[in-house]
Amino acid sequence: MVPKPLEGVRVLEVAQFTFVPSAGAVLADWGADVVKIEHPVSGDAQRGLVRILGAAVTAPGSSFAPIMEAPNRGKRSVGLALDNADARPLLEQLIQRSDVFLTNYLPSARNKLTIDIDDVRSVNPDIIYAAGSGFGSSGPDRDTGAYDATAFWARGGSADGVMAPGADDVPFMPSGAYGDNIGGMSIAGGVAAALYKRATTGEPSVLDVSLLAVGAWATQFSVNMAMLVDGPLPKTQRKTAAPGNPLTGAYRTSDGRFIQLSMLQPTKYWPEFCRLMGLDEYAEDPRFVTLESMVTNADIAYRIVCGAIAKMTVAECRNRLSNGTGQWAPVQDAWDLANDESLIANGRIAEIIDAEGSTRKLVNNPVKFDEAAPGLTRAPQFAEHTDEVIRELGVDEDRLIELKIAGAIT
Repeated sequence: MVPKPLEGVRVLEVAQFTFVPSAGAVLADWGADVVKIEHPVSGDAQRGLVRILGAAVTAPGSSFAPIMEAPNRGKRSVGLALDNADARPLLEQLIQRSDVFLTNYLPSARNKLTIDIDDVRSVNPDIIYAAGSGFGSSGPDRDTGAYDATAFWARGGSADGVMAPGADDVPFMPSGAYGDNIGGMSIAGGVAAALYKRATTGEPSVLDVSLLAVGAWATQFSVNMAMLVDGPLPKTQRKTAAPGNPLTGAYRTSDGRFIQLSMLQPTKYWPEFCRLMGLDEYAEDPRFVTLESMVTNADIAYRIVCGAIAKMTVAECRNRLSNGTGQWAPVQDAWDLANDESLIANGRIAEIIDAEGSTRKLVNNPVKFDEAAPGLTRAPQFAEHTDEVIRELGVDEDRLIELKIAGAIT
């Protein structure tokens, strides 16, 4: 078996919900030993959710909950009371043996629990400290709580970017934890870079990744253009993604689906597209031969493309366009993605065995190393590994019982 790139790395996670825990899940996918600290009574607050976006979070009769499994797979869970004096020596031992400390607690909470940067570094000066925040470690909002719907989606520009001119409402994110998962991947990449820096220079890093910054990064094309023109970008209603190019944009098929075209060199692909779609009479039409003539006659070309696609099902369009060289894709829903042949072939839809022994599937992280086969393991049950991890610290059975009685662990 090919070794995973982060085997031997130890990560201590004091975080909940999805944003930072999803980073821990990626690091676990990459081979790190990730110990997740949970509140000894309630656990990760996300465990308390029973419905989200109108749907039950678990299947009937099962403890398998994708909203917990996805951002926590591969970890070990320890129920530890951070505000209990008896628990502090255990926490410090865990910090001492760790390479990375992950948290998304606000600065005020970190200060109260004495897990801020200076507190953790006083125990382990070489540890990499990574904090996920809503709005960054500096500025007026550093201690303001956030979710991805607020900091990433709304304030980060994506919501406005998908609003049509004159819209009466703001679209919600296309998926739950949308910005959280993008942000988690950013944190995981930052941790990997920090591990390399420490290995080559001996210097540990402090990382801050905010949902707002991730949102700005995701929308940077528009943000950079706004700064170029020194003002807001005008909102336009257009039929295609690139004005004057009918081979960009989404077109409705006869079965109510959509095909997204993204052929950015229209005159290069127009003859081929026409022949594939049974429009041979337009393949060499002088109205569409040069870029100038294509732009001049873009509305006519748009109607030709729209009419051809409207007569075909999405499957028929796929069969025809797959024989060409232009760029296109079907507009897929979540179920389509779960069964996408390319995702499956590349191991990006992976099987795990849940706590009841049933085979389940989860989306794998997007990075594949060395053509290795996917190998995900389930998320821990609440405080499942408390005894195991505490014993690794050298605590005997009598002391283990005393700590439980004291409410330090569960």
